[in-house]
Order: sequence, then structure tokens, then C-alpha cells
Amino acid sequence: MKSTEILCIGNPIVDVFINIDNSHAQKYGILVPVQHIDRELAEAMLRDKTIDFSKGEKSSGGGAANVAKIAAMLGMKSAFVGTIGQDEHASFFEEEITSAGVHAILEKSGRKTGLCFACNIGGETRFAASPGAALELTENHVSEEMIGSAELIVLDGYILDRRPLVQHILLKASRKGIPVALDVASVMQAKSKAEEILTYSRQFPLIVFMNADETLTFCSEIRRSGNDDDLKLSEKTDKEKEALILRDFSPMLKIITDGELFPIVVVKLGGRGAIVFAGGNMYKEETFTVVARNTIGAGDAFCAAFISAWIRDKSISECTSLGNKVAREILEVPGTHIKSGKLKAFAKIFQK
Repeated sequence: MKSTEILCIGNPIVDVFINIDNSHAQKYGILVPVQHIDRELAEAMLRDKTIDFSKGEKSSGGGAANVAKIAAMLGMKSAFVGTIGQDEHASFFEEEITSAGVHAILEKSGRKTGLCFACNIGGETRFAASPGAALELTENHVSEEMIGSAELIVLDGYILDRRPLVQHILLKASRKGIPVALDVASVMQAKSKAEEILTYSRQFPLIVFMNADETLTFCSEIRRSGNDDDLKLSEKTDKEKEALILRDFSPMLKIITDGELFPIVVVKLGGRGAIVFAGGNMYKEETFTVVARNTIGAGDAFCAAFISAWIRDKSISECTSLGNKVAREILEVPGTHIKSGKLKAFAKIFQK
């Protein structure tokens, strides 16, 4: 039996949830939905006495770390690999994921631990990330023995920029017959790495997770039908995006996944459930919409439940249904800052 069921590799981040006004947004240049900010600016925000952090909440974050954390709460043997600093944020991150049951393999760096500010500005959420030490993870930190100890590897899509690291992991995993789950992570990655992701899916045993926007962008790039502006994603409702995927891109995704087992493409639709393409077929599992406290971490929770069920040989329908149910639980908390007891009922499903 493998010592690890799910080995997650990615960027360890501490999510900081704050309320700010437009003047703060202008001052710190937080002007678009998702962006990077340099560390000096992030530190200046933390020192700013006019920002009320007293009611702010924190959570360990980063897609792969979130998957490891939720999988551990579901009773899976999960581990996480990443690089952190040697500051108070590093201590917080490590304590939160280890207390959830994750085996943390954390390399220490002289840089500061990664941060992501989830800024509520009059009801609109904008993300400002300063990855810091998280970017220092290299192939030298991920040994063949580490990879061989796992039943499945999870990769955070944000590490696709580090091609030597990604290819090192994929090659080592493939040689040992270990599947890899890749969450594309952002529209930007779906656009810039579409051909790369497609190539990986043809060469390695891959499960690809994307949300609706990422799927539409990825498929548009593969079809070379234009750019993101042609899709006008910001103008479309969730229902319209789902319809567009089903009408225009499902034939492509069926062809891409027309293999004996891999690749598998999982399209997360939030409150509309999920669509899975596998073996050249399409499977759709609906869910019901709930009022969300916030949506951060819900997609990662879906991934954690889906792959946990997949490892336990559940059907595609069961994997997707469990993903939807666990994701709904995360909608009620900041990030993945959830008490393990909330997932206890689900954990019983994954017991061998």
C-alpha cells in the first residue's frame, strides 16, 4: 500500500480576507479582479492602520494546498509539497494544514511566505497575490521517491510557468503509472498554456480540472477561433456559458478524451454542477445553488472530493456528485477554513 494517496504540489499561500474601500483600492492599485502585487506593496497593506484587519480572517490557501487539506479532512492520506518563508505567515500555514491531517513537506526560503488578499470592495471581490517564497519550488525539491509514494499527484496550474518542474513531475509519475490531476487555475493559464496542456494530456495520464471560463478559453485557443474578447465571458451568465460549452465545444472535448482511460476533463460549473468528459463520452451532474459566503476554495474542494472518490473506484457520476456536495460546504466559510467535523459525514464514504 502506498504511504500517500494524494500528493499535492503547488504554491503555499495564506489567504487574507479584508474589507477595503475604493480609496484603498486606488492607493494599492487593486483595480482588476485578479492581479499580482509586489511584496513591498503587500507589506505596506499589512502595516496600513487605516485598514481594519481586526475582523479579517485568514486561511491556508493555494489550489494544491486546499486540495490536500480537504482530502485529508475526507479521511484520505494526503501530503503537500511547497516552499514557504520563515515568518509568522509560514507558521500559520503549516499549522493549519497539518492540523487538518496533511503531511506537510515544506522547504524553507529566505523570502516571505506567499500572500493573497481577498478584498471585498462594496460587494465586489478582487484578488491581489504576492506569491513570494512559493515561486522557489523547483524540480530539485520533488524527488522520485516522493512521487513514487503516491497513488495520484495533484498539480496547481499556477506552476505551469515552471516548465522544468512540471515536466519532471509528469515524467516521473508517468514512468511509475501514477495519474496526475491538473487544475488549470485561471483564464490566463488556460489561454497561454492551452497547447501545452493539450500536449501533456496526450502524453501523460492526466485529469484536467477547469471552470467554465477556463474551459471556453482553452477550447477557443485550441480551435484557434480568436481571443478571449470574442467570447465576451464577462457578459455571459453561467447558464449561457454552460450552453456554449455543450453546443460548441463538447464535440472537441469528446475527441480529446477519446482514450481508454485518460485524459479526463472535468468542467466545474459552480452552482450549475459539473460536466465530465471521459472515454469520448460526456457526463453531467447537476447541483443546486446556495447563497455563498464566498466562493474561494470551493473549486478546490470539488477537486479534492472528486479525486478522492476516483481513487476509491467510484463511478464518474458518484465522483462528480460528491464533488458538488463537498464544494457546497466550503461556500459557507472563508477559503477552506472549515472545521473537520463539517466533513465527517462525507469522510465515511471514503473509508476503505
